[in-house]
Amino acid sequence: MLRAVSMIALLALGACQSTEPPRPAAQEPRGVSITPAGFRLPEGTGCAADIARFRAIMRNDIETGHTTKTVFDQIEGEMQKADAMCASGNSGGASAHVRATRARFGYPGG
Repeated sequence: MLRAVSMIALLALGACQSTEPPRPAAQEPRGVSITPAGFRLPEGTGCAADIARFRAIMRNDIETGHTTKTVFDQIEGEMQKADAMCASGNSGGASAHVRATRARFGYPGG
């Protein structure tokens, strides 16, 4: 009995195997923009660099149509708050504000 169940299981697994070659991935539809080849994030450390990097990502996203003007403006408002914190010497608070803004708007940390 156990042998019969094992054989049925093996046959079922074998039926799942495909001999067809994998299909090529679908090409991106025309009209969808991607990040330009020369795109580089600003370098540096500290709160000013954190703010500059996120602004560069947002500029790219608005230019390529990956975000809306409304979201872009909301995030820019948050970056102005981070600028003020950074300028007042609260580097840790400013960087934390950038991270929190990224998370709130669905951008992975970086």
